[in-house]
Amino acid sequence: MKLNQVFSGLVLAAMVASGCKSTKDTTASTTASATPAEKKEVLFTIDDKPYFTDEFVRIYNKNLNLVKDDSQKDLNNYLDLFVGYKLKVSKAYKEGLQNGKKYQGELKTYRNQLAKNYLTDSKVTDELVQEAYNRSKKEVRASHILILVDENALPADTLKAYNKAADARKRVLAGEDFAIVAKQVSEDPSAKENGGDLGYFSVFRMVYPFESAAFNTPKGEVSKPTRSRFGYHVIKVTDTRDNRGEITVAHIMTLKPKKGDTAEEAKAKEKIQDIYKKLQQGEEFEALAKQFSEDKTSATNGGKLNTFNSGELTSQEFENESFALTKPGEISKPFESQFGWHIIKLIERKPAKSFEEQKPDFEARIKRDERSRLIAQSVNEKIKKRYTTEEDKAVYKTVEAAVTDSIYKMTWKMPADTRPYEKTLLTINRDKKLTGKDFLTYISTQQNMGVSAKPVAHAVDVLYNKYVDEQLYAYYNDNLEAEFPEFAATMDEYRDGLLLYDLMEKEIWEKAKNDTIGLQNYYDAHKAEYQWKQRADVEVYSSTSEASAKQAREMLLKKKDAKAIKDKLNTKDKVSIIEKTGTFETESASMPKMAEWKPGISAVFKDGNYYYVVKTNKVLEAGPKTLDEAKGRVINDYQQYLESTWVDNLKKEFTVKVNAETFEKVKKELNQ
Repeated sequence: MKLNQVFSGLVLAAMVASGCKSTKDTTASTTASATPAEKKEVLFTIDDKPYFTDEFVRIYNKNLNLVKDDSQKDLNNYLDLFVGYKLKVSKAYKEGLQNGKKYQGELKTYRNQLAKNYLTDSKVTDELVQEAYNRSKKEVRASHILILVDENALPADTLKAYNKAADARKRVLAGEDFAIVAKQVSEDPSAKENGGDLGYFSVFRMVYPFESAAFNTPKGEVSKPTRSRFGYHVIKVTDTRDNRGEITVAHIMTLKPKKGDTAEEAKAKEKIQDIYKKLQQGEEFEALAKQFSEDKTSATNGGKLNTFNSGELTSQEFENESFALTKPGEISKPFESQFGWHIIKLIERKPAKSFEEQKPDFEARIKRDERSRLIAQSVNEKIKKRYTTEEDKAVYKTVEAAVTDSIYKMTWKMPADTRPYEKTLLTINRDKKLTGKDFLTYISTQQNMGVSAKPVAHAVDVLYNKYVDEQLYAYYNDNLEAEFPEFAATMDEYRDGLLLYDLMEKEIWEKAKNDTIGLQNYYDAHKAEYQWKQRADVEVYSSTSEASAKQAREMLLKKKDAKAIKDKLNTKDKVSIIEKTGTFETESASMPKMAEWKPGISAVFKDGNYYYVVKTNKVLEAGPKTLDEAKGRVINDYQQYLESTWVDNLKKEFTVKVNAETFEKVKKELNQ
């Protein structure tokens, strides 16, 4: 829902889109009105409910530059508008519109969206985006040795894995060949074949800790053991190069047969060579791809593949051959990859994108990437400094004892009798209390996502730390209104705006459309405002050619219809005559200017750049429109009428008391 559509229909026009301001805008506006807002006093009441000076001042200052009507800048008029606005909101609450499911859903959606600005660390995010862009300009070629260890492993197991990785690094630094050590020690299964060589890669291609170590290790050197969620890595950077950008290619492929089938291998090689000869003879690449390529996913599309960046494919040979092509349409010689034999045609090459082009995509990828942990960690650290937590160690021990190793099989169940666990386990900021039972429920849910930390006591400890972080985060989110006045103000404005939309729909818009008696009465009372000017039932023919217009007139005199005239004068390549038929006001800007409107066929005349001939069937003199003819405008005017009398009726329904002395102080401060 666009709130500017709501507020544009309200009497309080100065509040247009106030509920849709960004956090930065709201913060700036709040700061601008800080002095008067600090002196918070009751400005007026509606049925004894107080409305304060700070809200009035904030909204007045925020919308001052948006108001085009100077009368609304006058503080006396503005107070009347503001009171009227709050009267409508009061009516919405009285009608119970705040309980509507649609309203509650939209309000929740908006709050979640607005809260995102407060539930992240923009400084850390900006730094990560800039870092990602800087890395995206380069590609690193690296090899690694991996020693597996779970990220939640016990300290003893973690140390054992670290020492093993450190020993492997010592062997390499002492002069042993990295690939040989990798084949002997690495627990990455592919190391047996590739000696740990991962080829070239750029940003977002590896887990973040690995990527950072690779980009921070100089060419030819070996990193210290680096921890990722998989374990410890020892990384050797063998080369770096500039990012080769983005490329789109098509390919023709013959698949590599099963290992050891030399006859089929020779047949596949021969086939790709035969296809290459056909290309050299001038046959179309796309047609040959459709017929012969064994990559079924791309063959039907003439061999075209999705656009990819350098370092994105698993086949280094395919990438190198692709980026070796320089001109669109250029075709490679047949070459072999681990998947088969290929011929590539270059469709398009693009250089690496600018920072501004990459930024939105990088921000989205960072939220999905392991980097998001850094943002969450930064937010959690700030939250932990903001709030106090208290833990009952005895309750924790009781909970811990209730969890068994069936958690690893995802079959653990909460004890049937939960009474021993219903004591408070965790207290946040002295007002949010969570029981041992609450934590057991959390454990039951988390086991379905897999628990790897061992033994059970350690697993419970890992889950508890995660639980505390999540509860602190939820508490902070739930208390954003109390923590940030500008957030609370924006939510109040949006909440009122949504309610007002529903109320306007019920009391004004729907009533104006469906209240047939009221609409008829309004039309009868204002009939003089809905008048037709002189109209004519006509066929108007226009052309830039006087000769064509004359031909059209001659055919009209012979009683030919519009279709016959256009069929005669218009051709496939040229439109000489255009016709429009209907009843139009004779003074309309869309009608040609004629000295007199009367039934019959006019002479050919010129108006502007066009020649016209008009066949007038009937002239309708000026007179009142029927309700059906004027219905759209009548409904709109009736809506405005209902709204103009609405506030007066609300003032009779509710008791409004304005604190005149307080208002005079506000006026004095705002006029300084």
